Amino acid sequence: MTGSVCIIVWLRQDLRISDNPALHAASQRGAAVVPLFILDEDDPWSPGAASRWWLHGSLEALNRDLRALGSRLILRRGPASPVLDCLIEETGATAVYWNRLFEPWARRRDRVIQRSLEDRGVTVLAFDGGHLVAPDRLVSRSGTPYRVFTPFWKALTVQVDPTPPLRAPAALPPPPAGLTGDPLSAWSLRPCDPDWAAGLRATWKTGEKAAADRLDRFLADVAPDYKTNRDRPGLCGTSGLSPHLQWGEISSRQVWHRVRGHMISGALPDGAGWAFLRELGWRAFCAHLLHHFPTLPEDNLDRRFDRVAWRDDRDALARWQRAETGYPIVDAGLRELWATGWMHNRVRMVVASFLVKHLLIDWRQGAQWFWDTLVDANLANNTVNWQWVAGSGADAAPYFRIFNPVLQGEKFDPNGTYVRRWIPELGGLPDKYIHKPWTAPASVLAETGVRLDGNYPAPMVDLKAARERALAAFRAIKNG
Repeated sequence: MTGSVCIIVWLRQDLRISDNPALHAASQRGAAVVPLFILDEDDPWSPGAASRWWLHGSLEALNRDLRALGSRLILRRGPASPVLDCLIEETGATAVYWNRLFEPWARRRDRVIQRSLEDRGVTVLAFDGGHLVAPDRLVSRSGTPYRVFTPFWKALTVQVDPTPPLRAPAALPPPPAGLTGDPLSAWSLRPCDPDWAAGLRATWKTGEKAAADRLDRFLADVAPDYKTNRDRPGLCGTSGLSPHLQWGEISSRQVWHRVRGHMISGALPDGAGWAFLRELGWRAFCAHLLHHFPTLPEDNLDRRFDRVAWRDDRDALARWQRAETGYPIVDAGLRELWATGWMHNRVRMVVASFLVKHLLIDWRQGAQWFWDTLVDANLANNTVNWQWVAGSGADAAPYFRIFNPVLQGEKFDPNGTYVRRWIPELGGLPDKYIHKPWTAPASVLAETGVRLDGNYPAPMVDLKAARERALAAFRAIKNG
């Protein structure tokens, strides 16, 4: 199917119309534009189950938005290189545009594809559009990658002024007539037997409009108190933008400029605004680390941790995954994750610390579980955060920092609001016992209907003994 000049825009983690550099550039060329998404399952880090659920909705929304502009989304499944070759043959496309990815496997694949296409005379243009700063741009004064967040953040705020977001095209030239793609339903991205996604449907709306609406609500209702409420899982104190950012339904610089605009106008206190923008900076820092240390998802950055005597305890791992640890804040977080595909950030740290430190199970086991169950699963963030908790990564928590789940619950969920929401069988307990039900008198347990190792498990480990076990294991490799 050849004819007029045609440009393929290969969409990946940029499923939006506005502030999309590759799509914007193609729309300015006066050529037919083919918006393409490829489900490339050769990727060793292809999306987990929860992310696939999100991807289905995001692609549906993107196709609706493209149709409103006179275009449509073409879906193809298979290894990216032959899929692109086939589509170029069908359309006579002379150029392929994309926004750069920085995951190691994607970078290698894209380099190979770019060389192959350019050798055949096809123009390839790659744009930056995913982060506040491209992960390969900032380096320290010595020319080495940053390994500590604070100097990275300082350099970002001093050296980088994110450019204003690009406007959405008013219209798009349509793809060539008769061009076909896969029906989205054929990809089976969403579960059906069993359908475990009811909680995800109740919690999330996907797509660019949903992302913009969520940012609006955050700025209006949540952002002014973000600095004080962000660590309180029982409150609505965070933005909930992470899955939208992961799939590029909204860009980091769109968020940055909206937040800065509210700060400049006085609608948002500077303290709250900068506390939130630092989270965008952390996201960029994680991408920076993954770019410069591409084996990070598999290897400890601090290679001394290769000698940690991790426990191969499948039963303990399964109890953690099933939210049966007997520690309410941990179990509440894991139930929230299973039901909604998301977990409050403070609770993520406590849940991860419990697995790595109290159960002494390899951080990679936890990272894999999060990869499959999070709708915002991002390879850089997930990896860096797990290595941070383990103590093996850049800017890591020291090995002796072990979050006590009881104290964390009492500090950040003092009234037990979060625990009661996700563990209703403990709902009748007084506040003083909600994070340590095993300390409640038998009469209180009976009165509130709590049966330890009945309708709620007793603690699976003793915190003090487990902490000492972890400290001994980490001390053994400290000076190696």
